[in-house]
Amino acid sequence: MFGYGRSNFTWNGTLKELEAGSQASCRARGRPNMNAAAANSSSGLEVLLSTLQNAGDIESTLNILNVLDELLSAGSDRRIHYMITKGGSQALLTALVKTARCFNPNYTVLLPLLHLLAKLGCRDPRIGMKAEDADAVLLTLNLLNQNPTHAKISAACLMVIRVYCSSVSAANLLGEHRGLDAVYRLIPPHTSRHYTPIKAAIDALAALLCTKANVRAAVSKGYVSGLLTLYQDWHSGDVGHAAIGIRLALLRCLHQVAHSAAGREAVLAHGGIRLLFQTTQACLSSPGTEALVEPSVQLMRSCQPKTPLPLRSDHSAYSFPLPGGEYPAAALGSTAVSSEEESEDEDNEDGSQESENKDFDDDLETDLNTLRSRPEPDRPREQLAQYSLFCPELTHDFQELESGSEPEESSSSSSTASSSSSSSDEEAFLLSCSPPPRPPPTCLRRDGRRMDREGAGSPSSSSSGSSPGSPDTAGEGPQVAQLEPRDFQSRGSICSSLSRGTKSKDRTKERTPHEWGSDGDGTGPGKVEEGEREREEERREEAHQSSLVERLLASHGAHVPHHDPQLYRAAAALTRSIPGFSILAFPDFWGHLPPPGLERMAPRGPAVQRQKVLEDIQRLFDNDVINQVVFDLEDTGPQCINDQPDTLRFFSKFESGNLRKAVKVRRYEYDLILNADANCSINTQWFYFEVSNMAADIPYRFNVINCEKTNSQFNYGMQPVLYSVREALDGRPHWVRTGTEICYFRNHFCPAQGSRGPTFYTLTFTVTFKHKEDVCYLAYHYPYTYSALQSHLQVLGRSVDPAKVFFRQQTLCSSLAGNPCPLVTITACPASRGWRDMHQLRNRPCLVLTARVHPSESNASWVMRGTLGFLCSRDPVAQSLREAFVFKIIPVLNPDGVVNGTHRCALNGEDLNRQWSRPSPVLSPTIYHAKGLLYYLNSIGRTPLVFCDYHGHSRKKNVFLYGCSVKETLWQSGSAVDTVGLKEDPGYRTIPKTLDRIAPAFSFNSCNYLGLQTGTRELEEMGVKFCHSLLSLRRDVSALYSKTLINHIHLDPSDLDHKSHHCFEDDEPPCLEEIEYSMYSCPRPSGAELDLDIDNNNSSSSSNEEEEGGEEEEEGRESAETSQRPRGKSGGSCLRSRLFPQLISKGSVETLNPKRNQCSRQYLS
Repeated sequence: MFGYGRSNFTWNGTLKELEAGSQASCRARGRPNMNAAAANSSSGLEVLLSTLQNAGDIESTLNILNVLDELLSAGSDRRIHYMITKGGSQALLTALVKTARCFNPNYTVLLPLLHLLAKLGCRDPRIGMKAEDADAVLLTLNLLNQNPTHAKISAACLMVIRVYCSSVSAANLLGEHRGLDAVYRLIPPHTSRHYTPIKAAIDALAALLCTKANVRAAVSKGYVSGLLTLYQDWHSGDVGHAAIGIRLALLRCLHQVAHSAAGREAVLAHGGIRLLFQTTQACLSSPGTEALVEPSVQLMRSCQPKTPLPLRSDHSAYSFPLPGGEYPAAALGSTAVSSEEESEDEDNEDGSQESENKDFDDDLETDLNTLRSRPEPDRPREQLAQYSLFCPELTHDFQELESGSEPEESSSSSSTASSSSSSSDEEAFLLSCSPPPRPPPTCLRRDGRRMDREGAGSPSSSSSGSSPGSPDTAGEGPQVAQLEPRDFQSRGSICSSLSRGTKSKDRTKERTPHEWGSDGDGTGPGKVEEGEREREEERREEAHQSSLVERLLASHGAHVPHHDPQLYRAAAALTRSIPGFSILAFPDFWGHLPPPGLERMAPRGPAVQRQKVLEDIQRLFDNDVINQVVFDLEDTGPQCINDQPDTLRFFSKFESGNLRKAVKVRRYEYDLILNADANCSINTQWFYFEVSNMAADIPYRFNVINCEKTNSQFNYGMQPVLYSVREALDGRPHWVRTGTEICYFRNHFCPAQGSRGPTFYTLTFTVTFKHKEDVCYLAYHYPYTYSALQSHLQVLGRSVDPAKVFFRQQTLCSSLAGNPCPLVTITACPASRGWRDMHQLRNRPCLVLTARVHPSESNASWVMRGTLGFLCSRDPVAQSLREAFVFKIIPVLNPDGVVNGTHRCALNGEDLNRQWSRPSPVLSPTIYHAKGLLYYLNSIGRTPLVFCDYHGHSRKKNVFLYGCSVKETLWQSGSAVDTVGLKEDPGYRTIPKTLDRIAPAFSFNSCNYLGLQTGTRELEEMGVKFCHSLLSLRRDVSALYSKTLINHIHLDPSDLDHKSHHCFEDDEPPCLEEIEYSMYSCPRPSGAELDLDIDNNNSSSSSNEEEEGGEEEEEGRESAETSQRPRGKSGGSCLRSRLFPQLISKGSVETLNPKRNQCSRQYLS
């Protein structure tokens, strides 16, 4: 038995009374009493429900309904759900059908029954199917059609119909029987009366529009235009904002319509976006209407017409002929579809959104058998011998240790490995200031020896394709030979226009500010042939600019550690690119120093995304839109100089640059379109471009409109980076974080050819430049070019002490374009040539480090830069690591992608990180030979102790590690496989646990790093800290307790207890504003809101009842009196149910009240 400590209700005695009443009623009708037998074994609730279904008189039915309503009103939703589990929905539906099918239905019973059914049904997810089984769906619709003017009855029927529509089949059934028409007719223009039935009708219509069939019917009948008219009328008439709920319900109906392509077209065709834009602007200026703004904005975003990108083709502007005439599969990923299929796809946009835009974080294998099994070798064991040359530490005889001379390469490695102390590559770099001769069809090795296309000259020819150590792959065709290196004769127009005291300033004003270099012969791919006179003038100008650069370097030397501008220019001259870059970006040439201070996350203002979205929507009907193309990467003519003084100039035809097109939208606003990865039509996220001709202190808005990631750290405080040439010449060569009003959201753009393709997102940010007519560079993240790596390796090679550091730079293989993939070996030279020292060297464990398999992850290169610099330093910890390990480092696995500014792929249009299982020696040579090196090390008993691949992540903060763990893999992938029985070595946690203690930027739980943005200083420091963590892997653990080493690790006490130790939350909470408009759903009425509507329907004034008809004057007065009675804490009335306060007979109330009061006193004492 249950007792509730309320002064107005207990149902201990009520059940006995109802049971006795039921027995008497059954005896009077001559029927057996089933409840008597069930009462002993059933709960009181089950007795009530059973009695409700069998009650034959009105008074018993009303008493039961009153008890049930009091029971549900007194507690939480747990009681309602308990009642549902006991068959409460079926009992109410049965009672409804039984009562409504009478020749003359008793509305005294029907009204509270409908209210209780609506209250219970909104919490029952299967109420629609149950109603269909009970034949109650159409019966309720008939009740509505019979009582269109009875406000209370019609409102109650509408609430129940809305509840039924939780089932698609029930909603379709109502639509087939003209339910849409019946409900739509009940929605009047603005009025100040009958809010409850009007809102119930609109809510019911919104629920009916949950199915595609009903939406199509509504569109064909012109309901969309009617709904827009109604919304405008209610918006204009609701001056006091008393009908916010009705206006929100109308927006909910329009949202349901907008789930269909036909519905969106109808909203657009009838001026819905303009209407919503105007009403939204009014709501923003009116307090109290904030609830209408977000649904209106999201509805406009959803209905905004799809706009193709202003491109000639979705395919990348860069194409590369693959060996053998193969065409990359990624380029075929977008095929045209018919308009009918496209429309169908848009209808299913919500369901397919997640799958189509799945981010590239799915590197996790989920098949347990695949995870457990060891893959079979992908090549014969005999082919592994060719990789022996990449272990020069095993063959070098170290004769210089006896003679004291500089170390020289042994004969076994001199043909392919380049010594850091005397490198032929370095000589080639230094001699490349003059234009190199164009190579003949056969290629020249970097050491000067000729090599044919079949791999001759390589240490060992591979039958399966390319060979390690060769600058070209065997599979290249004649077309690849045309990608010869370009010379970079510098033009100093930037410096001449920005530096002070330069005599030739006036002479160079006409030069374009981005021209830092040009082809040695004045021609290049896509350039127009010029006359001899013009070329002669250009040569003279180049000579002048070259001398100007030399003077600027002398007077404004960058003085960046481990960076030599002349060496960088020489390295860039040997770098091969698809378009044949002839321009050097100034930041890469001049160098970069980290900013002096830490840079905090950018604060995000409230509703900044909403503001930007409204500005974008305003383009549909504004006259100030310019839409002028100011830069086009595909323009084959000379770079056009814009003469308009208030128009920015853009440029991206340099190494790692990416900007395909720039469109001036408004005076200070530009849409930017990124170039897809070479040989495909997808992967657009990375950007790096030059901008000039700006005005100072003017906010310029930049919109990168074809990003593909579904979310970004730009939504959580990250900023793009900016490099100012003027600041650099003034002694501040910094990449700095910049931008305000930054947000990242889905837009309305689609692929240029209307094809099946990715969904695009906009990254928008505002930049205010400090200097007038400066030349600035903007990038997604700190750029790090392939040429920067090559020059840095040369600097490192010259900086090491050859008597202590064994440093060898070799070429693992060549990329498709012919760029060498460097392999660096770093270890300590033995103390002597004695057997013991040489044996220790030959048996040092190998550690293999790789990076930059994804070109846009430049932060990985900065971490690798820190690692390389530290391992080559004189730090005692570095010396200890060199004495303990042999480091095999491949600092860039995708040279061509880095050079050509791609985001994800190599020139074959494939993600190289997906090629490890079966790499192609022709199409993925770097992966093929990196894997071959690992195979070789394993075959000679030198399996790497650590293999670490450096990456970047677009949606996570800090630095973190993914380990080779079957359990972790299954957990991260969300697999349902039971991992309790899996046993594995937890050693993969050693390095991350160590880093978690010593590196403040590292997070074992990947939590926020003190609200700071990671800069190049922190990234390089992370590379150093990673090296520190490797001390824990030494065989000689006594080194860990060396005071000398501990003192050189420079531990900060705050680092030992940073926040990641106490944070187990995911990276980011949900974004404050909705990124995906297709995933947005207008807030639906909750169960509590429906309960309030039911209360309002019961609390109608007596004057309304008289106008509606069907109610007696005495009952109206009693209802009015009841509505004025105070409510208890639970929201119920003090003595009677709110469902039917005037309908219970006086005798029944008098009978129930003494028992309730008696029981209440008992449980309260």
